[in-house]
Amino acid sequence: MGSILKQEKFLLLAILATFVAYPFEHWFLNNGQAIALTAGIALVAFIVCASMRVAHHAELLAEKVGDPYGTMILTLSAVLVEVVILAIMMNNEPSPTLVRDTIYSAVMLDINGILGLAALMGGLKHGEQSYNDDSARTYSVMILTAMGVSMVVPEFIPEGDWKLYSAFTIGAMIVLYTLFLRMQVGPHSYFFSYSYPEKKKRNDPAVEEEPVNLTRSIGTLFVGIVVIGALAEVMSKTVDLGLEGTGAPPVMTAILVAAISAAPEILTALRAALANRMQSVVNIALGASLSTVILTVPVMEAMALYTGQPFQMAMTPVQTVMIFITLLVSAINLNDGETNAIEGMTHFVLFATFIMLSLLGL
Repeated sequence: MGSILKQEKFLLLAILATFVAYPFEHWFLNNGQAIALTAGIALVAFIVCASMRVAHHAELLAEKVGDPYGTMILTLSAVLVEVVILAIMMNNEPSPTLVRDTIYSAVMLDINGILGLAALMGGLKHGEQSYNDDSARTYSVMILTAMGVSMVVPEFIPEGDWKLYSAFTIGAMIVLYTLFLRMQVGPHSYFFSYSYPEKKKRNDPAVEEEPVNLTRSIGTLFVGIVVIGALAEVMSKTVDLGLEGTGAPPVMTAILVAAISAAPEILTALRAALANRMQSVVNIALGASLSTVILTVPVMEAMALYTGQPFQMAMTPVQTVMIFITLLVSAINLNDGETNAIEGMTHFVLFATFIMLSLLGL
């Protein structure tokens, strides 16, 4: 028992922070912007602590149940965190563009940030890294379709028809994801896996692998997501107050939400790349992007229909161009079944461009 508590010390810290944050929430919010911003930054740090344990147990599950299932658990848990945080923030302070900006930020973070950095670091260490290019093509075409239907076409929908198109979007996303899920865990699961001969080298008695306890790992994932969501509720209020009047672009809040939900994926993807398991990186980065669009959109659109208040889902011209360039570069880079440091750098430069444009308020 003592060893388990020691291993889960980061999660325990996050749980302790949750019990402290709620009683002191009003104090954080009523003692000036500096206190609020400091509290918000501290809560983000505790959220990262919880995310580290979520990432670790997701990796254990990926090893135990196989690549498509393990990475699917990670991406779905991240999307659940994102939806919970968005719902909380929209309930606290409604913003018509927060959902759009968060989804856009998440896709840029996943494809250009996570995939770019992982391919760069993995390429510098291992050279060319192999993966199943069927998975990359499947993910890419579905991301393009989902974003086109839900975040480009709405620009041309008359205002009076938004409810009808929102209902259509919900149906389209559900159909797309149902088929995708059937492919991922059904007869086409080989699209999302890759056989690594070098894994046999791990049968080394000097390498002590951590035993996988499914119940414990699944329970930790669940607890971690709940703790992250609970901390995010207080964090969103303190950060909003702390940034108020500072001139920070509104999209920064969306980037923060996307980064929180992607934190477990970032750690897992980097470890996979350094271990020369690029298939896991592709599944995580592209799978997270697809899950963000295809699952977050229908949930939030349903909320809009329920409240009668539409969200601004159509991307701005700059966002549309950045997404188009990202998916075009992704289609070219991920077409041959191998990644390298050059390809990683191209995506990472696009990620840096996204950050710069965000800081400029574009």
